[in-house]
Amino acid sequence: MMEALIEAASSYARDIDNVILLVALLGGFWLIVAEAVLFYFLFKFKKKDGKKALYIEGVKKEEMRWIHIPHNLIVLCDVAIIALAVVVWYDVKQDLPKADETVRIIGQQWAWTFVHPGKDGKLDTEDDVAMVDQLRVKVGTTYHFKLESKDVLHSFSVPVFRLKQDAVPGRVITGWFKPTKEGVYDIQCAEMCGVGHGIMAARIYIQSEQDHHLWLDKHSS
Repeated sequence: MMEALIEAASSYARDIDNVILLVALLGGFWLIVAEAVLFYFLFKFKKKDGKKALYIEGVKKEEMRWIHIPHNLIVLCDVAIIALAVVVWYDVKQDLPKADETVRIIGQQWAWTFVHPGKDGKLDTEDDVAMVDQLRVKVGTTYHFKLESKDVLHSFSVPVFRLKQDAVPGRVITGWFKPTKEGVYDIQCAEMCGVGHGIMAARIYIQSEQDHHLWLDKHSS
C-alpha cells in the first residue's frame, strides 16, 4: 500500500515509512476504540423517562480503572513508537556510514546549487562539476552531503528518500543518503524562505554507474 502512495528510493526510506505506519496504526486503533465506546454509551445510556442521571465523580477504585487501564495501554504504545523512532533516527542522523563520494549542496533565494566531484571522485578539486537545480548521483552509492545556505533558512527535501534537512546560514551540515532506484525525482525546499519559496525546486537524477560516468565525461574539465 505504501508503494502505491509514493516511491521509496533510498536505503532508509522504508525504515521511516515503518515509523509513520506504526503511528498511524496505533493511533487509528485507539481512535476507533474511543469512538466506538463513545457511541455505544450515547445510545445505551440516552435519556429515558422516569430515570435520573447518575453523577459519577470518578474517584472510586472501580471507576478509576476505566481511566488507568486504557491510559497505561496507550503509554505502552507510545514507548513502542519512541523506541522504533530512536533506532531509525540514530541510523539516519547519527550513524553516518563511510562515504563513497561527497557532494556539496548550497541553498539560496531561490535555487539550489549542487557541486559534484569530478572524475577523481574528490570534492573541492579542479574537476568539480557545479549544476543549478540538478543533482546527479549513482544508484547504490553512499553519499555524504555538505549542506549550506548563502542567505536564509532553507530545507533540503527529497521525498523519495524520506530526507529533510534544514540548511542554516553560517553552518555546514553533514548528512548522507544511498540511492536504491534509478530515475528522476523531485527536490524541494521545505522551509518558507521568501516570496520565491514556491519555485525553489530541483531534480535529482539517479543514474547507473555507466550513465553517470558518461555525464561526467561531458561536464568535467
